[in-house]
Amino acid sequence: MTKNILLVGVGGQGTILASKLLTLGLMEAGYDVKMNEIHGMSQRGGSVSSQIRYGDKVESPVIELGGADILVSFEKMEALRWLSYLKPDGRVVVNNYEINPMPVLSGKSDYSKDIIKEIESKVSTAIVDAANKAIELGNAKVMNVIMLGSIIKLMNLEEINWDKILEENVKAQFIDLNMKALKVGIDLV
Repeated sequence: MTKNILLVGVGGQGTILASKLLTLGLMEAGYDVKMNEIHGMSQRGGSVSSQIRYGDKVESPVIELGGADILVSFEKMEALRWLSYLKPDGRVVVNNYEINPMPVLSGKSDYSKDIIKEIESKVSTAIVDAANKAIELGNAKVMNVIMLGSIIKLMNLEEINWDKILEENVKAQFIDLNMKALKVGIDLV
């Protein structure tokens, strides 16, 4: 049976790195894995998405509307924007973090304060405070690895050797910090 994970965020949040680490871990565990990513205007704070499909045999890297088992959002407005990709019985993991898009920054639009409530009213939702947990660890940039930990826990993928994946794919001086961040993410869900 194929599982579908959609990761979304805003450029600069590390969504793509988290997707690559997850893909490598799933491959290490022996799954057939397909990944597809869209950068959009990611370098300018635009939307970023990665689709990961894994199982015994995966034919396509594309998740259709209503096909994601889990939607993982690194920024809460992105969760709302991509909600139509979630299966009716799917789960959302949303980082309680907001990045104002250009219409909000220019004053043409407001950032709704009720996004989390709106998402929770529609689907099973886990709220993760990855941003503050990353700051507590001493580096806001590990927010993505904290989010990765939450995915690992929700998908019951703890048996994969994530320490090895991090050791082989993160700069040496950041390995310990990322291992701590991964554990924090696993413990948050």
